[in-house]
Amino acid sequence: MEIVVGLLMRLIELYSWALIIYILMSWFPNARETSIGRFLARICEPYLEPFRKIVPPLGMIDISPLVAFLVLNLATRGLSQLAIWVI
Repeated sequence: MEIVVGLLMRLIELYSWALIIYILMSWFPNARETSIGRFLARICEPYLEPFRKIVPPLGMIDISPLVAFLVLNLATRGLSQLAIWVI
């Protein structure tokens, strides 16, 4: 069980980095049109889309990724608590 929780936590960490890179790519013109940008869009947009429906943008600033990171952080904390509880 400890190995599964560790693997899930590692996957969440990697996904968080993918989200960070994807969000930073929005600051550079045409970066999301590259092959890496399209790949990151395929894996990040399905996760970000529900948050964009719930959290309205503040003018031109989209704060839904912050909420998405908060949810990932809570998932990581929940997994670590589960690992402690199981052991």
